[in-house]
This record gives sequence, C-alpha cells and structure tokens, in this order.
Amino acid sequence: MDWLSRLFEMMPVRGRLDLRCAYGVPWRIEQGPGEANEIPYHAVLAGSAILENPAGGRPLPLKTGDILLLPGNPRHVMHDGSGAVPLKARDRAALNFTISENPGADERLDLLCGHFAIAPPHDRLLRNYLPPVLIVNAGAHAGQRDTAGQLAGLVALMRGETADDQLGGRAMLNALTTAMFALVLRLASETDAAPRGLLALAGHPRLAPAVAALFSAPARAWTLPALARLCNMSRATLARQFQEKLGCSPSDLLTDIRMSLAANQLRTSSVSTGAVGEAVGYQSEAAFQRAFKSHMGVTPAQWRKTTREPAGLADLKLARPEEISINEKA
Repeated sequence: MDWLSRLFEMMPVRGRLDLRCAYGVPWRIEQGPGEANEIPYHAVLAGSAILENPAGGRPLPLKTGDILLLPGNPRHVMHDGSGAVPLKARDRAALNFTISENPGADERLDLLCGHFAIAPPHDRLLRNYLPPVLIVNAGAHAGQRDTAGQLAGLVALMRGETADDQLGGRAMLNALTTAMFALVLRLASETDAAPRGLLALAGHPRLAPAVAALFSAPARAWTLPALARLCNMSRATLARQFQEKLGCSPSDLLTDIRMSLAANQLRTSSVSTGAVGEAVGYQSEAAFQRAFKSHMGVTPAQWRKTTREPAGLADLKLARPEEISINEKA
C-alpha cells in the first residue's frame, strides 16, 4: 500500500460542500476559522480571486482551475481585487447545498466552498505536516489521464451536481469532495516545487522510500542507518533533508504515525493497552504509556474512555427500524 493510501486509512477524511458562490464584481468573502478539526477549501470554477495570504506576505492570485486548501484553518479573506465596496450577497438554500450570490453582472466568479473534517488527533498530524496554504491547479482537460486531468474531471462532476441538484446530490458531493482531498495531495506531491512538509518528502525521489517504509511498517524498529540505506544516502544527509523539508526527524514522524495508529486502536477495539503498544512497535507497556501520554497529553486509558462510543449508542445503531418504532410507541 502506498503512503498516501496508508495515511487516509489511518486518518479518515470526510469532505463536505458548503456553498456555491456566484458573484459579480465587486465582491468579498470572509470565512473562518472553522471547527478545530476542519480544513477549508475553495475551488475556482470560473473567474479569478485574490486571497489575502493568512500566512503573511503578498496576496495570492487565484485563477480558473485553482483549488485552495488552508490546512491551518485560519480566518481568511478573498476578494475581486478592485478595492470597491462589495455588493451585498444573499444565501438561498438548494436541495443539497447553499447558493450564495450577489446582483453583480461583471467579471463573474463561480466558486465552490467547503471543508474536510479529520477526527482528532489526526487533524493535528495533518496540520503539522502540510503547508498553511496549498494551491494546485486542475486546469488540464478532464479527458487527460494524469492527476491534473483526473482532478479536473472530478471538479467537473461537482459542478454538474451543483447545477442539477438531483436526488442523492448531497451524498455525491460529499463523496466527490473527499476524493478531491486525495487528488489535491497527490498532485501537490508531483509538482517540481512540492511545498514544504510531508508532500515535499514524498515527492522527493530519493526520500520517498523512507516515507513509504515508515508508513507501511511503523512497528518495525527503524534506525537512521536503515532508513538511510533505503534512500542510498548518508545518515547525516537523510537527517538534514528531513529537517529541511519536514521540520523534524524521521524518529519524530515515526512517533506521530505510531500514535495515530494507537489512538485508532484504543478507540475502536477492546484489546489491552499493552497489546496496542506492541502492535505499534513498543517493547513494553510502560514505554508505550510514557510515549502516548507525552504525545497526546493523556494516558491510553483516558483516551479510550473519552473517545469510545457508549455501548448503548452502538446497540441503538444496530437495532432494526421496527424495533425502534415499537419502543417509541410503548
């Protein structure tokens, strides 16, 4: 299994489309921050926009085909760049989403706005390892078979769903949004100038073997020399490249992966804490307990208690509709 598939297996992502914006100049959007575990996105279907860079620095232009992710989940401002007082926008509810529009007729903007939700603590891992602002362009023709073409085709499907607003549209849009997240990360990792963070590591041909190894076999007792051999480079070079591109060491990344896997197992299974620790690579329960509390701020037992579903709720989900109906009538 490749590292990106493994990442999504570890930390499921749920996508949601919130708005389709149809604006004429002048316009302005102010959004965020969202919920703590959300990553907002904007997909420019037509027109152009200016993003006031939430990370500081010069404003960033957006054009047709651009998809913007804001992993830092900041308050952010987008506008048409004219400096004029924006026309008042109004929202109206469609069957499966909300349409926001203003009365402007010139230089129309067509924009999809939504977010990706990642369950804690995995949202922290992604936020730490993705750049605060990520922009890719799906400007290729949808018929092309490369990643940009696939992404363009997917966005075209989303445009069609929002235009027709058919039965099952919400489920389709949310599923397409979730798939868009994976394609955006894939496309970003393929660019010649991959952004700093995990994408820069995975897109680097000499470093990719180490990233793949850490994700595919996190329970293994990886050492810096072993990882360096996979990458055909010296230990010092590997450590320096990780620090420059990711801001941490291979050991730090391995710990994050192990803790994410352990958090999942503690939440979804009833196996012992020691067994969970062994499964993710710790030789003793005490060592796992120390590492988990240092990383998560709580003990494994406390994490399990606060994140597991109550048994009654699980039973209710499995009950047949007629059983629930009879109980309600009683």
